[in-house]
Amino acid sequence: MVDQSGPTGGGLAAGGWAVSGGSLLMSLHLLAGLFFFSYGIDALIFAWQVPEYSHGPIIPLLSLYMFMREMKSVPPSAGPVTDRAPGVAVVILAILVGLLGLLVRIPDIVTYAMILWIGGTVLTLFGARRGWYFWPSVLHLIFMLPLPNFIYWPLSIWLQMVSSRIGVDVISALGIPVFLDGNVIDLGVYRLQVAEACSGLRYLFPVMSFSYVFGVLYTGPRWHKIVLLLSAAPITVLMNSLRIGIIGVTVDLWGIEMAEGFLHAFEGWVIFIACVAILFGLAAGMQRLQPDPKPLSESIDLDFDGLGAQIRRYLAIPVTTGLIAALGVTALAAAVWQFTPKPQPVVPERAPLVQFPNALGSWESVERPVSSNILQVLRADDYLGRTYINQTEREPVDLWIAYYDKLTEGSGIHSPEVCLPSGGWEVNAWQRAEITIDDGTVIPVNRAIIRKGSARQMVYYYFQQAGRRLTSDYAAKFYTVVDSLTSGRTEGALVRLITPLAAGESEAEGAERLRRMLGLAIPELRMHLPE
Repeated sequence: MVDQSGPTGGGLAAGGWAVSGGSLLMSLHLLAGLFFFSYGIDALIFAWQVPEYSHGPIIPLLSLYMFMREMKSVPPSAGPVTDRAPGVAVVILAILVGLLGLLVRIPDIVTYAMILWIGGTVLTLFGARRGWYFWPSVLHLIFMLPLPNFIYWPLSIWLQMVSSRIGVDVISALGIPVFLDGNVIDLGVYRLQVAEACSGLRYLFPVMSFSYVFGVLYTGPRWHKIVLLLSAAPITVLMNSLRIGIIGVTVDLWGIEMAEGFLHAFEGWVIFIACVAILFGLAAGMQRLQPDPKPLSESIDLDFDGLGAQIRRYLAIPVTTGLIAALGVTALAAAVWQFTPKPQPVVPERAPLVQFPNALGSWESVERPVSSNILQVLRADDYLGRTYINQTEREPVDLWIAYYDKLTEGSGIHSPEVCLPSGGWEVNAWQRAEITIDDGTVIPVNRAIIRKGSARQMVYYYFQQAGRRLTSDYAAKFYTVVDSLTSGRTEGALVRLITPLAAGESEAEGAERLRRMLGLAIPELRMHLPE
């Protein structure tokens, strides 16, 4: 096969509507990629049904539009293209990363590998030097991906807290008595829960995507583009906080129904449109700072002319060794994955947590109900929520366990470091401690003292995965991948203990109480959390 360059050396040729051999190879390459990355694509389609990511289907269309606009600035090369090899190398790297994601059944890895594969394909078609020009349209595809859980939940909780605080400031500034308890806005008669849906993420992601495209199409100075991109997040947070404040005011005036239904959704759309309008206003304001300011209609390059010619260039792609190599690697990987037996996860035998003893030594338990909303967020396969009370001391220990069969397929453990502050608890710095129980077993835990008003509590928690007890979220994610590859085990659990510290009680006394409870619980947990 010959690397035909000539007038088509840029990888895409100008010409009529006749289909070239290279365009057929490119179509096969895309089809093979569709099969290979189908697991990640299925996960994307599922994620796009969540309001926070409902903008996802629009992102590829916007990226395609930017790509075709960029093609007009990269005409076919007049000479041979000799730097396609880096593109093929990126395609191979993307396939290897995608295989890793498929083997460990983590769709996020597969989808990021897919974007890397698209970038490698562009570099293969145009050559590395000229293909790099298309990075804005390829990078924009990241906005269609859901955030990993270990990023999503801390960000969501943080945004809830920030939005709640600013929203309360708005309500208070209007002379309405209000109190903030964690992420609950207390108006006296009514209490508003600033839940996940009110964090602002469902506006933040599309507004950031819009600001990215806006910055690419904006023809002003580079620092203008940077300001437009960086301003999206604070604008969205402030406007979402204003939305929460408005809801609080309307609830105070007309009742709790003002926080629900059509009005709530309508306010959301108003906030999104307002964020976009502020970005336009910011761009117009920065244009005023220019020596020769342009109207906004001229400073945004919405050029649709000549896009049909770029489609014709696709139909005239030449046959090149780089394209053949990229197609061969992708097709081989797709065939191997589609037609070879898939590794099956290993699910160890275990007793359900409902069978965990109600009594541990002199400790008697009472069930602690968990709301359906919390269970829907946690998505645990099994859980235990009980409060154990020592019949002698009468001081309780709250035991919470959340168990997951598979930590690789979109499930994730919610760290107490994220959840406790949203309940209004002030958390001291988490510290790692090693607790030696009566049988000599050393249990690593994360330890902290939390406060709300005059109340104090001591918290211990750790993760258990495939027999390991871990204190680091990142170590837990790392071993999830390692265990999935080496042993096929993907299960995991969070074990958390909390005990109140009575007035005048020392931290050492609380720590001893938790140590005794761990000593009683660990032998029983071996039946329920596989080691």
